[in-house]
Amino acid sequence: MNSIKELKRIWKYLLSIQGWRTKRKIVVFESDDWGSIRMPSENTYEKCLKAGYPVDKISYERYDSLLSSNDLELLFDLLCRFKDKNGNHPIITANCVVANPDFEKIKRDNFNNYYYELITDTFKRYPEHIYNFRLWQEGIVEKIFFPQYHAREHLNVSMFMDALRRNNQDVHFGFDNQMAGCIKKGTVVEGNIYVEPTNYDSAEDKEQKLKIYLEGLDLFEKLFGYRSETIIPPNYIWSPDYDKSVWEKGVKFIQGIRKYREPISNGKFHYHPVYTGKRNALGQIYLVRNCIFEPSMFNLDIKDPVEKCLSDMAIAFKMHKPAVIVSHRLNYVGFIDENNRDKTLKLLNKLLETALKRWPDIEFMRSDQLGVMINKEVNYK
Repeated sequence: MNSIKELKRIWKYLLSIQGWRTKRKIVVFESDDWGSIRMPSENTYEKCLKAGYPVDKISYERYDSLLSSNDLELLFDLLCRFKDKNGNHPIITANCVVANPDFEKIKRDNFNNYYYELITDTFKRYPEHIYNFRLWQEGIVEKIFFPQYHAREHLNVSMFMDALRRNNQDVHFGFDNQMAGCIKKGTVVEGNIYVEPTNYDSAEDKEQKLKIYLEGLDLFEKLFGYRSETIIPPNYIWSPDYDKSVWEKGVKFIQGIRKYREPISNGKFHYHPVYTGKRNALGQIYLVRNCIFEPSMFNLDIKDPVEKCLSDMAIAFKMHKPAVIVSHRLNYVGFIDENNRDKTLKLLNKLLETALKRWPDIEFMRSDQLGVMINKEVNYK
């Protein structure tokens, strides 16, 4: 058992050899799925269980939802308690969707066409979320929360609409409860396959998915007043054929893991390896996540999320790499289960406290700031 653990540790060092290096101890928090509905409420969660959907077996179905205003305030208060050597707070690069399905309009149109609502309208429909967008803006001003673009909505529109028109009972159950898709009754094998916005199964579908993605980038600018210079392909699914189109919209940096998946045919993928600092043909730079802080993802079977993240950070710094920490939104949600939020905040407090003591020269940055820093050093190997 120890030998396997040691091999994994050595492998992490080997993976860190390629790409950009720095002696500065940079820490970036990247968090996906902000703005997406996922599990609408605790009441819906209970309905799913009663109907035979094992939503308690998948982390995203168990905890993930819109953060309430109270959730946001507690998270922001915690972040404001910490500062790095430059006086900067830890800042979350919050990768956002900008829309959700407009269930009422879709139903009124008898499922003939798809309609969406902006996240600002979604927030208004939830009694505990009406101040969310204002809080996001306050987070931007306080430099603890910085939205970047994830997708228009966390939904594969063509697959979703096709399932509704074919009268798929699982998807209709989800639709009736204002969920973007649904897992299959009685099984967790596939999970919710309808939440992959950039997955496609034909040339026509591929073009349609790009059109939706680009529309979302424009909506992002209208909502936030600035272009998103970074993106994170949802579920790490992306075609390199899309690169030029998003580059023309101002995207300079692509967040992700060490491999992204390009759909090819029959549900199969081609894998593209990347590393921090790698450039594509257009000069766009990849930013690779090399540290994990995911206390709510019970399927990862991480016994000590803080120690795991600190260990990842130690390897990053020894290899002169930035520590890019992935920590999805679901970790901070208390709207479904307050214990989930409270547990994570306690662990986040411990993580930040320990990291700042261990490495007093830590520098907190946003993803785009890291990208700009790498871009300036054109001659790195």
